Amino acid sequence: MAGFFSRSVRATADEDAGSDEAPLRPIAASDAVRRVELLDSFEAAGLGWFWATDAQGRLIYLSDNASEKLGWSDGEAIGKPLGELFIPERFDDPNKTQRPLVFLLSARNSISGLNVRLAFTKEEVWWEIAGKPQFDEKGRFTGYRGSARDVTASRESDLNAERVAQFDPLTGLANRERLTTRLTETLTSYRNSKRACALLTLDLDRFKQITDTMGQQGGDELLKQVAARLEQIVDSEGEIGHLGGGKFQIVQPDVDDRGALGELGQRLIQALSQPYSIDGARAIIGASIGVAIAPYDGLDTKELVTAADLALYAAKGGGRGQYRFYSSDLKNSVQERRRVEEDLRDAIANGQISMHYQPVVCAKTYKVQSCEALMRWDHPENGDVPPAVFIPVAEDIGIIREMGEWALNEVCRQAKQWPVELRVAVNVSPMQFAHDDFAQTVRNALTNSGLDAARLELEITENVFLGDIGRAQGMFAELKELGVNLALDDFGSGYSSLSYLRTASFDTIKIDQGFVRGATEEGNNNAAILTAIVGLADALGMETVAEGVEARDELELVTQRGATLVQGFIFARPMPNEDFVDRLANGQQTYEARGPAKYRAARKTVFRRIGLIHEDNRYKVVMRNLSKTGAMIEGLLEVPLGTQVVLDLGGGQLAVATVRRSKGALQGVEFENPLISDGAEGLCTRHRVSPYQIEAAGRPLAALPQDPYSLIMGEQEGAGSPRQFVEVEVGTPKPGTGY
Repeated sequence: MAGFFSRSVRATADEDAGSDEAPLRPIAASDAVRRVELLDSFEAAGLGWFWATDAQGRLIYLSDNASEKLGWSDGEAIGKPLGELFIPERFDDPNKTQRPLVFLLSARNSISGLNVRLAFTKEEVWWEIAGKPQFDEKGRFTGYRGSARDVTASRESDLNAERVAQFDPLTGLANRERLTTRLTETLTSYRNSKRACALLTLDLDRFKQITDTMGQQGGDELLKQVAARLEQIVDSEGEIGHLGGGKFQIVQPDVDDRGALGELGQRLIQALSQPYSIDGARAIIGASIGVAIAPYDGLDTKELVTAADLALYAAKGGGRGQYRFYSSDLKNSVQERRRVEEDLRDAIANGQISMHYQPVVCAKTYKVQSCEALMRWDHPENGDVPPAVFIPVAEDIGIIREMGEWALNEVCRQAKQWPVELRVAVNVSPMQFAHDDFAQTVRNALTNSGLDAARLELEITENVFLGDIGRAQGMFAELKELGVNLALDDFGSGYSSLSYLRTASFDTIKIDQGFVRGATEEGNNNAAILTAIVGLADALGMETVAEGVEARDELELVTQRGATLVQGFIFARPMPNEDFVDRLANGQQTYEARGPAKYRAARKTVFRRIGLIHEDNRYKVVMRNLSKTGAMIEGLLEVPLGTQVVLDLGGGQLAVATVRRSKGALQGVEFENPLISDGAEGLCTRHRVSPYQIEAAGRPLAALPQDPYSLIMGEQEGAGSPRQFVEVEVGTPKPGTGY
């Protein structure tokens, strides 16, 4: 194709290019011939290309090398609209925007350093183009003149460098620096546009055990598989970052529905808890998640990250394998946790830890067949501390092995003295089981107490199969040589493998209470699962224990489905050794089924002062109990049935409700929208009062205070109508115990 720069102009220069003594001839601005030759040489060398358009944006010139790059023959480019040759660069980052080429051409703006992708090549090829609009002597636009160069290689190099700087080389996820930057940019942008953004901080449970048993290489492979599962679930709806070790963060833009976030948290926990295959070995971990939402829980990155970390801390402290939403009362959780740690270290020495026993009865005769030993902590100041609180702490601070060994010896010692020779089950922590001397510890407990090995049952969860399966099988063999019984605890609660039952010599399967709870409800599949588990156990010659039975309809169901043994509050709660021995000594070995006729959704007993809003008046009431669908309140006299109210549960949680029962100062209310789980044992609303609403009411934008409703209402509260109900004083109950 004929170019701007004719090759024939080289003749004049060639005539003078003879000897070494030729005179110096600088290229002057007026020397058009030699200037054209210089540009022609530049173009021919492929260092860059030139292009030109007419006033309609059609190509009137394109360097030969450029045409060849596009795969066009001589002259084929002429007449093609320039804007259709390229795909404009796109940015994932909303803060990095760039005017597209078509806009720049239509606005007749100068083009400088614009990266565009060639539209007519199979391979990804990028050019950097520049150009200036041209005008004639009358100021009429005549087109563009510009240059281009191939930046594919340098761009790829820059992108690789950027990936190294911003992405974790192990997992391919964003690293801490990138995620922090993106979160900061997102929060700044969203604050101006009044949008929400959620942050999930996730920590892998038992990750250290994997690296301890499978080495750093095994831990790295696990992290890669975890990253793949996270990407599969989160997809393009958020950005995932690997902060190091077993810790990850997920940024979820435009989400403030805690119901949706709770469902996401549960899906993540379930997915990450499925078994992993690492170099032919099977590994099982868990995950705990803390959730914080901007602007409710924090406005800037530091506030939001701190809130999510506190929620994560609470999730791990609550027993792991949970998600928790941030709430303002978690700010004290760090101090409470430290108190638990400090006091727990001395609890055994100070005689605060004791063993309680819960009977396990025959499903047909209700006669006690065995019992489960359960550790209890009676704190001198705070009363009973739940095992779900102190057991995870004991694992974290490294004293669970010591506590487990003490419990094993104490149970054997006490059981030896019972007037009836019952089998007793002791829970074994995976950390205890992981030590090579565990079988010797069991042998010592039996020898020192004189207890018959056949009377001791060790309850083991599937977590003991972490890492080295061969080692676990060897430990099972050693324990069976001692003559003790083995029970697989909480079967079905995780992702139990049938291979456990094939290769480990279990005597009993304990069916997790999650399959008992709600099994009698219409449409619930738990009953079918119960049948399958019992059938499997029967085929393998194992006993089955249905755990957590509380209602008569549950008892009838598990009996019909063939469970061998039953354990739960319907027969007895865990009791101190003295009380258990008294029943045995008095011949009270048959228990009576005592419980509600039918299972009902949990209604939690509480005593909490809350606000009740009716029209534009606010009253002080006490909430007596709470469930997902309603609550019992006390403090207002003779409220008519059907009255519409709003319960202010604190922290911006407003629940619209209707009075369904009313007697004196007590009212039962039904929620318009059910509450949701907070990931632990609590309940919360899906949505909260938005800080943007408070800002609109004339207040500074800030994270949610404890009573945002008053800030919104301000002077309007109580100004429109007289109060219709009479408040009555509600007495304070006896102080509760526990942390």
